Amino acid sequence: VNDNPSQYKLTLSGTLKSPKLNFDPPFLIMMPVPLGVETEADINIIPQDYLRSSQIYVELPQIELEDGERIYPFSVQFPGGQDIVLSSDGKTNQLVCHISFRSSKPVSVLGNMYFSDEEEN
Repeated sequence: VNDNPSQYKLTLSGTLKSPKLNFDPPFLIMMPVPLGVETEADINIIPQDYLRSSQIYVELPQIELEDGERIYPFSVQFPGGQDIVLSSDGKTNQLVCHISFRSSKPVSVLGNMYFSDEEEN
C-alpha cells in the first residue's frame, strides 16, 4: 500500500457438510399379516445439513417370488408432502413417511428402501 509492494497471504479454511437423512426409527419391522391384508407404519425423516429446499424420492424394493414373478408389495405416502423446507432460522422440517405392505402371495422380505433427494444425497 502507498507504493510499498508488500505481499499479503490470506488463508481460508472451512468444512462443508453433505446433506443427509436420519430416520426415527432407524429400521422398521412390520408384523406378519394374512394374504391380501395391509400392514402399515410411519417413520419420521429428519433432514440434516440442507442449505436449500429439496424433495425426497423413494426407491422401493422389488421382490422375486419362487415362481419367478416380480412384485412391489410396499408403497409409501408422505401425508405432509415430500419437500424439505428450510425455515428462517436455517432448520429443516421433519417429514412423515407412511409405509404400507400388502401381498396376495406368501412372501417374507428383508430389504432396503432408498430415500434420496434430487442430488442423490
